[in-house]
Order: sequence, then C-alpha cells, then structure tokens
Amino acid sequence: MPSVPPRRPSTSDRPAPRPDLPHPPATTPPVDGGTRSTDDDRANARAYHPRSWALWHRPRRVIVFLLVMEALALAVFAVALWHSPLPGTGDWLRFAILAVGATAHIQLTQRQEERRRNRTRTVLIDLTAVWTFSAAVVLPIPLTLLLVALIRVQHWFIARRPAHNFVFSSITHGVSVVLAHLTFEAVGPDGWGAFGTDPIQDFAALVVAGVVFEAVQIGYVSGILALGATSTPTVRNVLGNKADNLLEAITIGLGAVTAILLVTVPPAVAIMAVVTVVFNRLAELDQLQDDVRTDPKTGTLNMRGWTELAERALGRASKSDDELALLMIDLDHFKWINDTFGHPAGDDVLRVVAQALGEVTRPTDVVGRFGGEEFLVLLPDTDQAAADAAAERVRRAIAALRIVTTDKRGGQTIIAGRTTSIGVAVYPRHADTLNTLLQAADAAVYEAKEKGRNQVRMAAERRIHTGSNNGADRQ
Repeated sequence: MPSVPPRRPSTSDRPAPRPDLPHPPATTPPVDGGTRSTDDDRANARAYHPRSWALWHRPRRVIVFLLVMEALALAVFAVALWHSPLPGTGDWLRFAILAVGATAHIQLTQRQEERRRNRTRTVLIDLTAVWTFSAAVVLPIPLTLLLVALIRVQHWFIARRPAHNFVFSSITHGVSVVLAHLTFEAVGPDGWGAFGTDPIQDFAALVVAGVVFEAVQIGYVSGILALGATSTPTVRNVLGNKADNLLEAITIGLGAVTAILLVTVPPAVAIMAVVTVVFNRLAELDQLQDDVRTDPKTGTLNMRGWTELAERALGRASKSDDELALLMIDLDHFKWINDTFGHPAGDDVLRVVAQALGEVTRPTDVVGRFGGEEFLVLLPDTDQAAADAAAERVRRAIAALRIVTTDKRGGQTIIAGRTTSIGVAVYPRHADTLNTLLQAADAAVYEAKEKGRNQVRMAAERRIHTGSNNGADRQ
C-alpha cells in the first residue's frame, strides 16, 4: 500500500535550540515519589508542542491539501460508520483471523520493512493490502477500520517518519478501505452467501473494488507528493515506477484471494500469512538488485546497469543488422552551480535533468549516469538523422528546465537556462563496439565544448584500414 516517503531533512524540521542556561546543582531524587524535571525533559516537551511540529514547516499548499483531505476523510468515516450495521459474531471471528495474520506478517518482516523504507525515496508499497483489502470486501466498516488502525499502530514503530506524514498515510488507508467496501457492496453479490453464483459478476466486483481501493490512495498520496516536490514532479516520482504498481496490483490480488479463503476456508488464511512473509522477502531482494544497478542521486541506471543493457542492445543490433545510437550529454558549467548555490543544488539539478531525460526519451531507450555531470542515452533502432533530432530534443528540454532548489543559505532559488553539450555516435557508422562507441561520443562532446558549448556534435566517421597480412578490417 503506498505511503508518503519522508522528505529530505532540513534544518527547519529540527526543534529550535534551547538557550544556554546555567546548570542547576546536582540533587538527589526525591523520596516522596515526585519526579525531577531536567533541561532535556523540557526540550523534549517543546519538541512535541504543536508549534514545533514539522507540519508547519511544509509549503502552505501542502498544509492546506493535507488538512482538507483529512477533513474529507473524517466526514467519510462518520457517514460510513453511522450507516454501517453492527458486527456479528462471525464478523468478529473473521476480524480476529485477519488481525492475527496481519500481525504475524508485520512482526516477521519488521527488519526487512525497515530496510526497504530506508532505501525507498519515492512511493513505498508496504504489502499490507493483502489484509486491508480482504477486510474491506468481507468485514463491516467498523471492523475494517479497526484492522487498519491495528496495522498502522504496529507500523508506527517501523516507519519512523514525521507524525503528520504517518497520520495522513493512515487516513489514506482508512478512506481507501471504506470506499472499496461501499463499491463492493454496490456492484457485488448480495452478501458473501451468494458469492460464486455468478462468477463473472463476482470477479468484476472484486476488480472494481480493487481499482477504487488503489485509485483513492493514488489520489491522496500522489497529491501530497506532487505539491511537496522541491522540483517539477514527474510521473515516476509521484506514481512510482512500473514495478511499484505491478507489486501493488499483485498485493491487492492476494488480498482478494485472502477474502475468498476467509469466507470459504478460514484456516487457510494461515497460508497467506506465510505467502506474505515470503513475498516481502522477494520484494526486498528485487529492490536490492535494483539498487545495485541504480544511481542513488538521479534514479537512473549507474554504469554497471547501463552497460549490461547497452551490451544486450548492441548484441541485438549486430545480429539483426540494425543501427543504434549513443548520446553523451554533458551539462555545461556544472561546477559553477556547485560553487554558486552549493552541492545540494547541484544534486537537485542532476535529479531533475535525469527526470527530463526519462520524459523525452522512449521506453526502449536506455538512460544512465556516466559520472559527474554526464549522462548517457542509448537509442536502439535509430539512424544518424533520428539520433541528431533526439539529441536536439534533449538539449532543448534541458534548456527549458526551471529547477526549484536552495542556495547556500537554505533559501529557495530557481536555476534555469542551463545548457548542454551533446556528442552523438551511431553504430556501426562511427564504431562497432560499446567501448569505441563511447570513445566516439566522448570525442564529439569535446568538439562541442571547443566550438562554444550548447550544441550537438556528431562523431567523426571511423576509418577502416585493410590489414597487409590477412586482409582483416581494423578500426
């Protein structure tokens, strides 16, 4: 289930430093059962005072969106609870089964979940939809919300995020289960006793309820992420990548299976507890594999990951006798950004440029960070003319960026009008291996720099020499 990730810590999130005060003389603990107040106790109390909450340091638009959406959620809860029937004995038994399964899942995967949260910088799928979605379509609303509360209380000790983020995520989970419940009641069978009499309708009802369940969370979480972004939000940052959304869909599907088992064979829900533990481990392994191939600053492929995919693409091109192009993109005067605004601003520029590259390239193109301020884009099935046009499109897109960041003093500033020098090399016209393709594109970048920067240069034609001994061609 998506959760709002913690934003990058800033000095405004820390409690204000207390003034230097003379230390009181040492005293012995009172013997009458009273308590002793210390400076640290008072500092901790100030940190939890409403005026010190990190919420008030967020942008005004974020605060307004958060409070409005939470108010709407509370109204939904009130109306739904008012019209919901009281739970029966069977409902409480099913609730107990789901509660035990969810608790076992959370406690057995606590360390894994902590590691996943520490590595995730965008949307996090926490896999508890297996339990909350099944509750939404089986249990009455009061018990469904009670199960969500039970799960969220346990997650409080794992999430370690600002309280307002955690509360907002919890309310999001609550709204999603309530609306999914109402949707399933509206389009599904007349009670679970009739489930299975019309399999197509029942399946469609589960699908529609799952879509509503996910759509509500996307609306809440993506809204807060988009409004709170320090730079132009992208689809990947707001909605997560394809793997994130596939994981969420699978989790909701497992929730539907859990609901059916809960109604038909309740003891079999124990199997789902085992499945979720294994699935959580697989999700962590997948994330670890992704981390090995991903550049942490930009979210693009690092050289290891990029080289693996580039070699495969080059192998396919050589077998099918297709052309393939490489763009080497160098940000002009990047050192000036670091010197003028500070290295955090430079990191923001790199991240936003990487996002722009993801938007102006095709899904089949391979984007990676070469190092420093250089990026690589491999373009399969691309000839010289198309590669030149793609490079110009990239150059214009980067020049049009307006990057919201901070200066050396922490004040907000905008970096715009940045230029790039781009070198283009095409296989097999300019090189016939990945290394020589990189060398050709690198030489073209240097030529672009020497000609005044902010331009695209094509690599020089490679010279083919005929060997004097065996007639073999060599570059």
